[in-house]
Amino acid sequence: MARALVIVLDSVGIGGAPDAARYGDAGADTVGHVAQACAEGRGDRTDLRAGALRLPHLAALGLGLACAGATGRIPPGLAPAGPIRGAWGHAVETAAGKDTPSGHWEIAGLALREPWGHFPDARPAFPAALTRDLIRLGGLPGILGDAHASGTAIIDALGAEHIGSKKPICYTSADSVFQIAAHEEAFGLARLYDLCRIARDLCDGYRIGRVIARPFTGSAGGGFRRTARRKDFSVAPPGDTLLDILHAAGRPVVSVGKIGDIFAHRATGREVKPAGNAACLDAALDALRSLLDGGLVFVNLVDFDSEHGHRRDVPGYAAALEAFDARVPEIVSALRPGDLCVVTADHGNDPTWHGTEHTREQVPILAVGPGIAAGPLGRRATFSDIGASVARHLGLSPGAGTPFL
Repeated sequence: MARALVIVLDSVGIGGAPDAARYGDAGADTVGHVAQACAEGRGDRTDLRAGALRLPHLAALGLGLACAGATGRIPPGLAPAGPIRGAWGHAVETAAGKDTPSGHWEIAGLALREPWGHFPDARPAFPAALTRDLIRLGGLPGILGDAHASGTAIIDALGAEHIGSKKPICYTSADSVFQIAAHEEAFGLARLYDLCRIARDLCDGYRIGRVIARPFTGSAGGGFRRTARRKDFSVAPPGDTLLDILHAAGRPVVSVGKIGDIFAHRATGREVKPAGNAACLDAALDALRSLLDGGLVFVNLVDFDSEHGHRRDVPGYAAALEAFDARVPEIVSALRPGDLCVVTADHGNDPTWHGTEHTREQVPILAVGPGIAAGPLGRRATFSDIGASVARHLGLSPGAGTPFL
């Protein structure tokens, strides 16, 4: 029986979606702009990388051709040097927004039809009733922040005051999020998670997609650092996803990285949550080696987004792409007869773009495995075609979307 591995390169978009202008993102192109920046020397960093973007293995799977399908051009350095080894295409998101949950849910066959709620870019950003209830139910002396902000910048600005006052740092962004940052020792990690559970209940009435715990350590003198013990408290998907279909069929599922949080731990099987792209990919390949027939390994690689996209770090983003590319041969060699691997993304986060938020983009679809015919998949009208294709490959009803395999 077949098996499947789905790898979500978090935020690795390949060009503005048809409705990108509605989101202020007309012209955004994460992979294309990173490649162009590298070709012009703007991707160089002495301690990290230099020169043109080098993604030979992803190019051989069709990434450059997928980019061309989305934007009309192959980014510098992404033209394939030889025959394409897999099937390639690009997909358009039908869900409203450009958030992580909606992108992943649509990949898994559930497109969110109603838009998420968002907090205004104002001071204060949060409704007075929400803040009042959070302070009361959380037993807090108050909160800090209450604004749109970069997570690293607001921790640097308010970290010392937070330690002294024990007031958590609460902030949001253009995404549908309520984020709470707190010092792991001075405030307590368990207390931070408990506070996020309270905030999750309070945010339901505002249609906020995620409440995110952002623990950090350090001091004002030595600097503050966010830790790997971030935890997302997401709304549960409002309908069945590919994971529910697999669960109902008794199929094994291994969720790696943020996948468990994104799907509110429903039908997510065995969850493994290492820190960083390399460790998450290691865990996914380890899980694949022992995965039973008919099963799925679903992994999110978040560093592209959290470490480089939001920080508008072009050299870091390029280096992360090159690090993943270097492991593509290892991924392909781990596939046994009957296996399917799909490499895709959930939205964009163009590090050359204005602001620090996600960008509304199309995403690549790269499908490879023994027996998977190489060739174009074309433009897919919804991310749900990915979940439908995985379901069909595993011998299950595809649900929403149109299978491309």
